[in-house]
Amino acid sequence: MCRNIRTLFNFEPPATEVEIRDAALQFVRKLSGFNVPSQANQAAFDRAVAAITAEARTLIASLTTTAEPKNREVEAAKARARSAERFAR
Repeated sequence: MCRNIRTLFNFEPPATEVEIRDAALQFVRKLSGFNVPSQANQAAFDRAVAAITAEARTLIASLTTTAEPKNREVEAAKARARSAERFAR
């Protein structure tokens, strides 16, 4: 589905601005059906990406948990292992 939309909360190190924007961009692409919008739609597309990026940043900053932060490298290794198993069949 939306491969750039991943869990961004409760990781060490925290999600970067680029990761949050990339997730917002992928979300807007999915909703709009445009990978690259036309010139007529570019401004609306850019506004949507900016608004969703800002809201996602606010959401991530306001969430709380008592769970230990996840290690990015460990989670990436788990994802690679799941992918290898899924595509090995």
